[in-house]
Amino acid sequence: MISDELRASARRALALPDAALLAECEESFFVGSGPGGQHRNKTESAVRLVHGPTGVTVTATERRSQLQNREAALARLRDRLGALAHRPKPRRPTKPTRGSKERRITEKKRRGERKATRRGWD
Repeated sequence: MISDELRASARRALALPDAALLAECEESFFVGSGPGGQHRNKTESAVRLVHGPTGVTVTATERRSQLQNREAALARLRDRLGALAHRPKPRRPTKPTRGSKERRITEKKRRGERKATRRGWD
């Protein structure tokens, strides 16, 4: 269960511009794996962002450019914070209507009669 304080800090962080949101994050760079040749294998172009107030961590490693990976990680962080800030509507249980109960009962009777005629017991 997500606490109200965590939701509030995620909502507050979503309202910030990109530069202020990056200032709240701990940003680290590392060597990404995968295709991309020597440029990708020797440079620290992968980006990891850790948002301190909420503890959300995102990474971006798909590009060879550190700047493009930072933009992708920031977009992912905004998506995750949006999901964290979302409060689902409370579910209210409902009862089936009288009409739906009657339709269900008549359909069950009809189905039972059809099966009874298949048996051939007259």
